[in-house]
Amino acid sequence: MTVIDADAHVNEDASSWKELADRYPGWLSAAKSGGRWVAEIEGKLYPTQEGPGCGVPIDSAVAEACAAGATDLDQRLRDMNAEGIDVQVLFGGLAIGVSTYSDPGFALDFAQTYNDWLIDKVCGHAPDRLKGVAVVPLQHLPNAIDELQRAAGKGAVAIMIPPVLDHTRNLDDPSLLPFFEAAVDADVALAVHSAPGMNVPLPAAGRFSNYAQVHCLSFPVDQMVAFTALAMGGVLDRFPSLRVGFMESGIGWVPSFVHRMREHREKRGDMLPGMTSDPRDLLERGQLYFSFEAEEPLLEVCVEQFGAGPWVYASDYPHWDSDFPGTVEECREMAAPLGELITSQLLGGNAARLYGL
Repeated sequence: MTVIDADAHVNEDASSWKELADRYPGWLSAAKSGGRWVAEIEGKLYPTQEGPGCGVPIDSAVAEACAAGATDLDQRLRDMNAEGIDVQVLFGGLAIGVSTYSDPGFALDFAQTYNDWLIDKVCGHAPDRLKGVAVVPLQHLPNAIDELQRAAGKGAVAIMIPPVLDHTRNLDDPSLLPFFEAAVDADVALAVHSAPGMNVPLPAAGRFSNYAQVHCLSFPVDQMVAFTALAMGGVLDRFPSLRVGFMESGIGWVPSFVHRMREHREKRGDMLPGMTSDPRDLLERGQLYFSFEAEEPLLEVCVEQFGAGPWVYASDYPHWDSDFPGTVEECREMAAPLGELITSQLLGGNAARLYGL
């Protein structure tokens, strides 16, 4: 059984990005937010430590058990070996905010620098075991498409996108259609990933200033908004071979939301001309994937409702809420009543389809 961790993270070493620093002297600085030092880019703070939609407390962002492997690749590989993870798919942290940069030229240069570092240096350290998810500057679509094609050509297994384009445009905005077409042509998955405090609009969590409330609400609601746009806005039916992963929000919300979406298509289908498929069909034809972590209480319910295909295991290593060590074993025990074949799909086979591995 090959185990693929569909959503892990790597801490960026932005201090090593000399080419970006030469082109944009002082692009990265530090400033205080909520009494803590955080990154400052273009006068914006990442992650914000106070106020509506605040981000993770910077001094407790990484789980103690993962601290060494967060930056040391050899230690990460040892942790993967101990955990029983064969392949880890890597997202960034600071890079999640790339779509919020004001200067589109800088955003492109940042994305290229980050993607080269992630794919060449990080994943290049163990190319069979570490796979990278690239970022693109969605605030400028021609640049985003060019970087999608370039990153996919370098070996990126997916392109990370935010759950909304900006404060007024969702992922079904017509301007994004060429981007989705480019993803299909490149046969590369899209991975919807959000993070509080990164200046990405938060549809619901932005109403709260307590991080626990923000974090509890942000990920599932953000993904519901993205799912609504892509499915009910007709994007998934327009591009039936587009693969999309919804990361770090758990899966317990999915059955209820799919049934709700299905009801609205049945009773208000005249208002959804682009949605030609039942939402169940979107899952069954392999377009949609949702990551689950250890302690997922509704895994069996989700498989019972929609089959084994849409669910992918994730550790969220090295974040504070990762259950490492022991995530693989716990997920294996959760899936045991479903049988060995389904367990192998949940722990690796589905992620292999999502990421084209």
